[in-house]
Amino acid sequence: MGEFNKKYNSGERRSFGSKNFDRKPRFENNRNSDNESKSEKEDFIFGLRPVMEAIEAGKTIDKIFVQGGLQGEIYSELKKLLKKYNIRPNTVPVEKLNRFTRKNHQGVVAFISEIPFYKIEDLLPQIFEEGKVPFLLILDRLTDVRNFGAIARTAECVGIDAIVIPDKGAAPINSDAIKTSAGALYNVKICKENNLAHVVDFLQQSGVTVFAATEKAEKMIYDAHFSEPCAIVMGNEETGISKEVMHHADEKIKLPITGKTQSLNVSVACGAILYEAVRQKMVGEL
Repeated sequence: MGEFNKKYNSGERRSFGSKNFDRKPRFENNRNSDNESKSEKEDFIFGLRPVMEAIEAGKTIDKIFVQGGLQGEIYSELKKLLKKYNIRPNTVPVEKLNRFTRKNHQGVVAFISEIPFYKIEDLLPQIFEEGKVPFLLILDRLTDVRNFGAIARTAECVGIDAIVIPDKGAAPINSDAIKTSAGALYNVKICKENNLAHVVDFLQQSGVTVFAATEKAEKMIYDAHFSEPCAIVMGNEETGISKEVMHHADEKIKLPITGKTQSLNVSVACGAILYEAVRQKMVGEL
């Protein structure tokens, strides 16, 4: 739960100078990769031309990793394409790319998501036009795939209109996440954004109240008003909500903890808050 989550989660070969680029898309499943990449059990594409062609073909890029210092004419084309489609690359050492694949990745590896991504500035007007009261969830740099999947499952069950995540520092939306969500990720819209603080500002300007979940709050969730358009922010498992996002939030809220164990898993804390919001919404409709 926001900063709650500090406690609440205790529960690369170089060959990019050649002009002979293979234009056939190269997909590989990384189930046999080392421990760092085992969490991403999904297909990825590697190589400059194959990645460019996947982007142009409309594939949803979850994450793209580019070798630091990469240069060349083809890479310049890729950079222009990434800028055109608003895709932010992660700059990494070649060793990280080599952990994904030992084949000729040419300094670029991209993970493909089965889930389409949306932009909140496009989605929010649609929610209002449908006559709905926006009910949104912002996940600030949650990194555990199972936590993300479990939260997505609860969010879909309570009727969340969209989950907003950052394009960097978030858990991958891969087969593990989809499995943990029991398929809910196919039914809830995911917005991937560059700057969550800007998202908060946009929501506030649109009439949406933003609640930040943090153990440092004075207000209990039962004293908050969720029946109006609202967004709930949950933070990273270790560091909680970033200072920038926390600063922009309208209200800070917390769950009561009365036992000796002063911690909750972030997905459990999120579920408790979401269902209190649902309770208030249902009472308001009676």
